[in-house]
Amino acid sequence: MARIVMKFGGTSVADLDRIKNVARHVKREVDAGHEVAVVVSAMSGKTNELVGWVQGAPKVVGANSPFYDAREYDAVVASGEQVTSGLLAIALQAMDINARSWQGWQIPIRTDNAHGAARILEIDGSDIIKRMGEGQVAVISGFQGLGPDNRIATLGRGGSDTSAVAIAAAVKADRCDIYTDVDGVYTTDPRIVPQARRLKKIAFEEMLEMASLGAKVLQVRSVELAMVHKVRTFVRSSFEDPDAPGMGDFLNPPGTLICDEDEIVEQEVVTGIAYAKDEAQISLRRLADRPGVSAAIFGPLAESHINVDMIVQNISEDGSKTDMTFTVPSGDVDKAIKVLGENKEKIGYDVVQNESGLVKVSVIGIGMRSHAGVAATAFKALADKGINIKAITTSEIKISILIDGPYAELAVRTLHSCYGLDKN
Repeated sequence: MARIVMKFGGTSVADLDRIKNVARHVKREVDAGHEVAVVVSAMSGKTNELVGWVQGAPKVVGANSPFYDAREYDAVVASGEQVTSGLLAIALQAMDINARSWQGWQIPIRTDNAHGAARILEIDGSDIIKRMGEGQVAVISGFQGLGPDNRIATLGRGGSDTSAVAIAAAVKADRCDIYTDVDGVYTTDPRIVPQARRLKKIAFEEMLEMASLGAKVLQVRSVELAMVHKVRTFVRSSFEDPDAPGMGDFLNPPGTLICDEDEIVEQEVVTGIAYAKDEAQISLRRLADRPGVSAAIFGPLAESHINVDMIVQNISEDGSKTDMTFTVPSGDVDKAIKVLGENKEKIGYDVVQNESGLVKVSVIGIGMRSHAGVAATAFKALADKGINIKAITTSEIKISILIDGPYAELAVRTLHSCYGLDKN
């Protein structure tokens, strides 16, 4: 007997028929004798609908300002998960399974006070563990917790993944199964490369890079939590027949295992290719090359919650001037330029330039640590296809390359092939 946390996303619980299918997945694990907790998202599209209502509420009364209280935003949008947890508990009870729904505040899941994007501080899993030990299935509303002001606080988009991993850590689960509309993690986007392969295992560090670089399978914060707490996490499909052969195999279920790299016996040099669209490049020309310039640039950007990624600095021959180039999401370009303009005197640049419509393509693999020439292979393959590289950043297990947007799919296919990821 094991302790399992199962998480089901919005497409998995989109209507009553799919909720019934989810209940069959849960029943399979209960019938196998496991202790089970389930974390659910809101029904597909419901959170967007609720957000729309919140944004429209001030306009209904003719308010001059479109702003609203973030605490009330959380009170509204968290209701989607509450509905799903109650419906799934009812469906399980109809199958003669002892089940009970739980909201974030009932556990409680304690968070900070950043309403709309709260971070989990602690979870008291003692009551859940007690109920699971008595044979009860806990059906928990994801995406929500209890802030220090004793009000509901939501965790940001994709927060149900984070809820599931955090709960798995709190109850010391043997496994956390993330059920979604795909059957695992692939070497790259199968819509771009039909030959993309499903990975049997992937290391936490690799999954963290892929999630942060555009792979939408898991939310970044959930992978961070899994890595910190060593929560073995499976990505599985909720649309496979719950009773198909192998679905109940505890040691080797279908899907992709995200785990510590020590569990991966044969490490590939490159595990996957990720990409992120809608990148923009900002360049500050002819800066004084002196201590404190970088802090003067990136400090105000950080305070304005603008995420800066790739940073490249070029220094003049005499060492007196420098150019600073970095990337931000395209949607943040205007905001970033405004912040830089407000701090121009302090920074001391001559002119600011920007270019949107770029794409960041990344080569990821823990095997890079012990292999030379990985970057050179990528550069040559892209050059042979006539793809110009605008910027490059590297880490121990990642190479990120900035290119023009129209070349994105060609670059992904080229890199996927040149590292042999097309092969079984």
